[in-house]
Amino acid sequence: MPEAASPISPPARVTVIGLGNMGRPMAACIARGGYAVTGFDLSQDARARFEADGGRTAPDMAQAVADAAVVITLLPNGKIVRAAVEQMRPHLRPDAVIVDMSSSDPLGTRKLGEELAAAGFAFLDAPVSGGVKKAAEGTLAIMVGGDAAAIDRVAPVLQTMGKSIFRTGPLGSGHAVKALNNYVSAAGLVAAIEALHVGKAFGIDPNVIVDVLNASTGRNNSTENKLKQFVISESYASGFALDLMAKDIRTADDLAAAIGVPAAAALAAHADRAVFAPVPPDAAAGAEVWALVDAERERMRREASFGARWRARLSLRSFRERMRRIAAGTDRHR
Repeated sequence: MPEAASPISPPARVTVIGLGNMGRPMAACIARGGYAVTGFDLSQDARARFEADGGRTAPDMAQAVADAAVVITLLPNGKIVRAAVEQMRPHLRPDAVIVDMSSSDPLGTRKLGEELAAAGFAFLDAPVSGGVKKAAEGTLAIMVGGDAAAIDRVAPVLQTMGKSIFRTGPLGSGHAVKALNNYVSAAGLVAAIEALHVGKAFGIDPNVIVDVLNASTGRNNSTENKLKQFVISESYASGFALDLMAKDIRTADDLAAAIGVPAAAALAAHADRAVFAPVPPDAAAGAEVWALVDAERERMRREASFGARWRARLSLRSFRERMRRIAAGTDRHR
């Protein structure tokens, strides 16, 4: 096997771009696996936290990726990933493998991959599932898409972070599967939250509802790992921000639309658009509706806690109904 195609094993240098809730523990797992890890984040505080945990950081992108065999991105979205990749490209080793472990848009990933391939760089998408706890344990599920030979090269690095590694297919397929997984997960969470609200209003202890769900066919990841721990307790400290969930739902919805597959349940994604996405000024519903959307979006963003934002999100059904009434000219409570 040629040297360039050999698996990338310790103590090879690995750079992690993005030291947030997931990036920091994942970088630590790679380091525990024997790799020479360098972390970089635009946030000085994030770099300081990684250093406090014993990690090594670089002060800028150029120094971070220089001589790295693998560069991993863990960033909020694909647009930011593209900006980071464009910044790092002049400083990369010719044989470096770039692995985007963010939750990015699958179609954008493919386009970026084509551009990188034309420049001679290997690029993979390998998003993860399992949350902060499994990131710290090194037991994440990893969905990796792209060239099989490139995956073989980085497999030892991925194994330091994940217990289950799925080869999902061509480039972009990992991001597609991740978005679809989070789409299903979000549907289960919303259904479970609504069940708690209905049951509580009927006089049933929410803890009893969760116990019944977990012993019955309504059991899902949210009922087992989120309701009592983060919702009923009102700690809302799951480590996964609501706007990131909204982004993943939109990604799944956008993918379905781009390939012409109708997804009726993606109506939830359109509700998310109303809260988080820019609003077209010439929307058919009229300026008054979109002013209401803007006001609601701003109110939710001002809320300090995840819990307050989640409770606000639960009211969106009535909010959307009011929007429809305004658009139809039947609202009497403006």
